[in-house]
Amino acid sequence: SYELDVPGTIRETARKGGLLDIHMAPERHNAVKVLMFFDVGGSMDPYIKETQELFSAVHSEFKYLEYFYFHNCVYESVWRDNARRREQTIPVWDIIHRFGPDYKVIFVGDATMGPYEITYPGGSVEHWNEEPGVAWMERLLNHFSSAVWLNPQPQQHWQYYHSVGIMHDIMNQRMFPLTLDGLSDAIARLSRPG
Repeated sequence: SYELDVPGTIRETARKGGLLDIHMAPERHNAVKVLMFFDVGGSMDPYIKETQELFSAVHSEFKYLEYFYFHNCVYESVWRDNARRREQTIPVWDIIHRFGPDYKVIFVGDATMGPYEITYPGGSVEHWNEEPGVAWMERLLNHFSSAVWLNPQPQQHWQYYHSVGIMHDIMNQRMFPLTLDGLSDAIARLSRPG
């Protein structure tokens, strides 16, 4: 089994003029427990390749990794199989009750949506949500205090989307770009207690 070779990845990415070149090394069995939540569909489609590369690297790095999908904002349920997302949802309450607060949480998404999708009941573009997405995000963040958001959208564009600012605030300024520097900063933040 293999894990992400961070020094090798940085070295080779720099050598290739910034084009992401992920390198792997034999696994060291990282015992950190991680939950990942991936935004899928819509505005995330242009970032599929980067997201898949991140997932592959993380999947081989962590011994304890669980992943879930959502669209735009986390609401009352998420799913594991995108092809069966309508039939096989997982209540967020189940995740909160099943996984201890020692898990690190990583959200991956561009946070580009109508602000109402985060702040209002019924704001979801896919279903009727009784409670706003912010309520579910806050429940997750209250339980899992060690959490970050990775945004694949170029950071210079974040200022043009009110929803990115709202999510950045919900995350208590723990939103990082999906770049090598952003990943380093996010990992450093996850390594800090609380």
